[in-house]
Amino acid sequence: MPSASLAVVRRAHPDMVRVTALSAAIALNLAALLFAMRPLAPQFANALETVKTETVRIIEPPPKAPPPPDIVVKALPKPTPVVHAPVVQVKHVDNPVATAPPTTEPSPNSKPVTTTPPTTTPPTMAPGVVSLAYRSSPLRFPVQAIRQHMSGTVLLRVLVDENGKPLEVQIERSSGHTLLDQSAREQVLAGWLFQPTEIDGHAVRAWARVPVNFALQEL
Repeated sequence: MPSASLAVVRRAHPDMVRVTALSAAIALNLAALLFAMRPLAPQFANALETVKTETVRIIEPPPKAPPPPDIVVKALPKPTPVVHAPVVQVKHVDNPVATAPPTTEPSPNSKPVTTTPPTTTPPTMAPGVVSLAYRSSPLRFPVQAIRQHMSGTVLLRVLVDENGKPLEVQIERSSGHTLLDQSAREQVLAGWLFQPTEIDGHAVRAWARVPVNFALQEL
């Protein structure tokens, strides 16, 4: 007769060595994780402290300026016309009083009075500036002026005496060159002669304008 057997399932018992090893490994990993995360905690705290919160302020627009006052245009007052009255100067003219010449009766012992005509002194100076004729007018061109190509006309004012000789020479208008002006003055004063001026038949002194021309083309 066949025999039947029943299979009994056996439960495996936990291996304590393996469990202990796993527990130790897990504990070591947790310790390492905590140790690694420990230095990061202050950094996170400092980062949170350094974050500043910015406050948003709303700036209100400035108040509008009041409008300028209206410009009132006033008409200018019309100027009062000034009337200038003519000034009339009145001169008081005394009426001439007719006086009769005194009448004298001739006395028997009166003698006739002889009246001498007044003597007039001839003038010694001609009035104003006159034009005189030349009796002698030698002119020498300065050598230095020739070398520097100077030219021009000097107008002199000369006082001529009764004999026609220059007494005083003044430079009335320059030629533009001091050398020519001084040379003309010295030459006229030293060697020129004029025809004297006569008034009522008498030779008198007179001022005359004398032009002295220095021209290179005439040399």
